[in-house]
Amino acid sequence: MRLTSLVKTSGCAAKLNPSDLARTLEKLKTFPDDALMVGFDNSDDALVYRVRDDLVAVQSVDFFPPMVDDPYTFGMIAAANSVSDIYAMGAEPSIAMNVLCFPSCTDLDIMRAILQGGIDKAREAGVTVAGGHTVEDPIPKYGLCVTGFARPEEIFRNDTAREGDVLILTKPLGVGLINTGAKVDMVSETARKAAEASMMTLNKYAKEALRDLTIHAVTDVTGFSLAGHALEMARGADRTVEIYTDNLPILPEARVLAQQGIIPEGTYNNKKFLANDCLADGKIAEDLQDVVFDPQTSGGLLVSLPEADAQRYLRRCRDFTKDARIVGKVIRKGDRAIILRA
Repeated sequence: MRLTSLVKTSGCAAKLNPSDLARTLEKLKTFPDDALMVGFDNSDDALVYRVRDDLVAVQSVDFFPPMVDDPYTFGMIAAANSVSDIYAMGAEPSIAMNVLCFPSCTDLDIMRAILQGGIDKAREAGVTVAGGHTVEDPIPKYGLCVTGFARPEEIFRNDTAREGDVLILTKPLGVGLINTGAKVDMVSETARKAAEASMMTLNKYAKEALRDLTIHAVTDVTGFSLAGHALEMARGADRTVEIYTDNLPILPEARVLAQQGIIPEGTYNNKKFLANDCLADGKIAEDLQDVVFDPQTSGGLLVSLPEADAQRYLRRCRDFTKDARIVGKVIRKGDRAIILRA
């Protein structure tokens, strides 16, 4: 069975339209809690809850339909994606529970392989998986509810970038395009494997490389695209973010697929949502813009830090990736929150 044949949208590209989500969340009535340090109002990657003066719990849940056909690989990607939010907040993931939707008419060995993939990737992250919740569903979906811990001063936020910071991205873009192309057999084995390897890579190593550097803001890049997550940084800091499109790390064949119109629905949703906030240099090719708005699954960390620390961080990143690079800068607030530069 090809798992991707059961789904319309896959991975983080299956996220709700950001416009619809924003309109829904802004109407929710929540109640105050003095121990809640980061919650709904921050558009951040996970909640942060003060357990005691020297300890906070960081919690996130993430699950989605398959973007690959191999169930074990799907499980590993889903787990890597689920723990990513905890790393993006500066915490260490510790415990997790499975969230699984599965069609009752499907071979249970497939379900077992998905769960095993998740457990094995969680083990690499140092996370204990115990229990969870399963629901019968014609479309398989899998992920984890993850809890991590940190000291309050260790927490990273996505709304505290400072003017003059440079932005470093630690993984290549184009996962959504590659996954869409793979569903219709329009990508090479090399490109497919490169996308899978990127999605399975934990952001654990990128987070650990931030030690003892001056870090102003961090987020991870997922379904709302590089531009979407940069927008959250820009709005939170009341600044403008420039993105250097010529310096973006991009998976092989991603731009070719964009040129051929093999584009995930999430790209169009992200473009529409960001239309009033993003200004593109007229010299930037349309397919390159599609990469900037491409919904990522288990994408890299986007780190805002002083230029003085950027090169030190890049040198550390070379120990585990060749793709980390400077992709933008935080500047004084202008007419648009995001500017795409050639």
